[in-house]
Amino acid sequence: MSIEAEILGSSRTVAVVGISTREDRPSYIVAKYLKDHGYRIVPVNPTLKGEILGEPVYADLSSVPEPIDVVDIFRKPEEVLPIVEEAIKIGARAVWMQEGIVNNEAAERARAAGLRVVMDRCMKKEHVRLHP
Repeated sequence: MSIEAEILGSSRTVAVVGISTREDRPSYIVAKYLKDHGYRIVPVNPTLKGEILGEPVYADLSSVPEPIDVVDIFRKPEEVLPIVEEAIKIGARAVWMQEGIVNNEAAERARAAGLRVVMDRCMKKEHVRLHP
């Protein structure tokens, strides 16, 4: 079983870091798809307030009052390491860096802390591929 299949099959709660309110943005599209397919979505964006997709928006991972299975990251590669450090701190089980996002230092840090890591892959595309 691939690591993508393992994460998608064993996870229920996904924090979407860097989510946008714009419906044409990949972060919004992926979050909506995941929610529509039974995942609990937790929007995380320090510049937004209120709700996205009917869920409250949190400024950071540490503010989320529930356990997170996967931290799905929509940020520039150079902004990933602090997010991964926070994911480790809150006890997330996996970090998933979306297409175009590669940060080997952050990936190694996550793996060393026992988290599963996916880089440069779209969570939605992987779910579609694995669940045709």
